Amino acid sequence: MRFVVKKFGGTSVGNIDRILEVAKQVAAARNRGEQIVVVVSAMAGETDRLVKLSYQVTENPDEREFDLLLSTGEMVSSALLTMALNALGYAAESFTGRQVGILTDSVHTKARIRKIDGERILHALEQGKIAVVAGFQGIDEREDLTTLGRGGSDTTAVALAAALGSAVCEIYTDVDGVYTADPNLVPEARRLRKISYDEMLEMASLGAKVLQTRSVEVAKIYNVPVLVKSTFQEGEGTMVTRADAELEKVVVSGLTLDKNQARLTVLGVPDRPGLAAKIFGKVSDAHIVVDMIVQNVSEQELTDISFTMARSDGKKAFALVHEVLPEIGARDVKLDGKIAKVSVIGAGMHSHSGIATTMFAALARENINILMISTSEIKISCIIDEKYGELAVRTLHEAFGLGNSRDDELPEGC
Repeated sequence: MRFVVKKFGGTSVGNIDRILEVAKQVAAARNRGEQIVVVVSAMAGETDRLVKLSYQVTENPDEREFDLLLSTGEMVSSALLTMALNALGYAAESFTGRQVGILTDSVHTKARIRKIDGERILHALEQGKIAVVAGFQGIDEREDLTTLGRGGSDTTAVALAAALGSAVCEIYTDVDGVYTADPNLVPEARRLRKISYDEMLEMASLGAKVLQTRSVEVAKIYNVPVLVKSTFQEGEGTMVTRADAELEKVVVSGLTLDKNQARLTVLGVPDRPGLAAKIFGKVSDAHIVVDMIVQNVSEQELTDISFTMARSDGKKAFALVHEVLPEIGARDVKLDGKIAKVSVIGAGMHSHSGIATTMFAALARENINILMISTSEIKISCIIDEKYGELAVRTLHEAFGLGNSRDDELPEGC
């Protein structure tokens, strides 16, 4: 039998009717001769509901108890889907992260997977059952329940595919693949037939919500092909896989817009060794991921340091840096939560010139000011005012000709 891991997101299991439809899809795959492990998210809106409940109890929920609460959403989905499959006459068994043996570190709300046992899943498969796993969760060495962060069910699915030797990990969601840009912002956006791990990793980390960043990291490390498909319509989807000659011919594959951004600026920092380490050490100890960093040195041997992070971490980072101001002798710290990050991504960028010129010129024509810039071999990101975010995406999509039928050619001037 062909062994496949299938993951269904929150919208796919958003209500009982949709759960019953997913059960029929899984049953059809079983009839085609597939050996199946299903990973499910919580029903759409359920995690947000549980978060709100916790904050009705306390303004500062204990993270261990917070994880325990949030994990229940996926358990409900897995149990209901298993019941639906059994009702259709297909032997199925549901599992929690603990029962699967997903061992993580002890960083509550953002845990990382260390290893997967998987013995109980393999035993269920040997008995001819369909295994249904609650995503997003695991246990640490003390057997405390942990969660993997928003979108963590993707990581559960890919990690299980790697650990169990699945031929492919299929991610079913409410979109039919990965597009050159968000179709809600750019109607001309096209679905990509194939995209490399590195491109998808950049797109996921830069705001594309199709796949969670860590799931792509795991897929790349263990070379797990990931097929992104729609639960609600037929189609080939988008295959996330290794880069090849065909993919590297495409200079720019897509654009992303991330509004979940905040910028912290530390003003008047003495230009001495070790002070930046104290600032970022404080932030790192709180498990806050820093993205862009810009430092400017003045003639008075003072420097301003600006860096970005997820908007949800902005106030926490502000408080931490404010505490360290007297120690480093800095003048002040400011938080800006009204910014956005727009990025262009493409595997072929490292071997083509003119990409930055095209990007900056297109933004300039719309009088969009660039606040910060970050680059890698396959992406260029710009921080801009949030109010210009959607205009920037539409402008750049047209400037790079991403709505054209051919995607291996640059617009004139690049």
